[in-house]
Amino acid sequence: MERSRSLAALERRLKYSFLNRNLLLTAVTHRSYLHDARGLGAGTQDYQALEFLGDAVVGFLVSEHLFRRFPDKREGELSKIRASLVSREALARKAAALGLGDFARLSRGEEKSGGRNKKAILADLFESVTAALYLDGGVQAARDFLLFELQETLNQIERDGFTHSDFKSMLQEAAHRLGKQGPVYQLVGEEGPPHERRFFSNVHVGEDAVARGSGTSKKASEQAAAQTALRRLEESSGSGELGKEIDQENDHDVK
Repeated sequence: MERSRSLAALERRLKYSFLNRNLLLTAVTHRSYLHDARGLGAGTQDYQALEFLGDAVVGFLVSEHLFRRFPDKREGELSKIRASLVSREALARKAAALGLGDFARLSRGEEKSGGRNKKAILADLFESVTAALYLDGGVQAARDFLLFELQETLNQIERDGFTHSDFKSMLQEAAHRLGKQGPVYQLVGEEGPPHERRFFSNVHVGEDAVARGSGTSKKASEQAAAQTALRRLEESSGSGELGKEIDQENDHDVK
């Protein structure tokens, strides 16, 4: 009964009701769980095979959508965008935001070692769940799930251009790792005519104003500031001093 409620809660997060809930159960079963569990049926499996399939399904559906949404982009840029969207880091962040780790079936040892928050496991869960959706509801079920989860990132790419990395997310993770509060972004200025407007943002990490960035939109200026702040934080983490500023790419200026 408890397992049934958990799967129902996960279905609500996925916005999909499974015809075969065993697929979903397999999708959240880590191999370590089978080593600990007793009395499981001979057909009980972990998610490794589903994760293998999900890797292919995610890659195909993201490629298909990028082809349709950005028909003017060349193959090289489409490949870079796809790589950023389907990277282990990116999928782990999506899985964490969905709370997939809360539903993972892990061994006691894996649980104690923080398995629910491990990026490798979270990325695997995202792919295995996508495969379960594909097998249960077909291509459209998997496509609907993926595009809903990637919608915000895709809209940002269309609006601000592709920056190769989500530096804001990376900076947030770095600040947390270093025990610092933030980051907090502040729009500090705008200049230029409406058709060539540039925005300037500062980013604060803890009590420090770490960096400033500029771009053709507020979001782009924040990404630029985050990229510089990330490098400076990493350079200063061992010395206690801020490192040098770095150049920004993709039509973002850093000052």
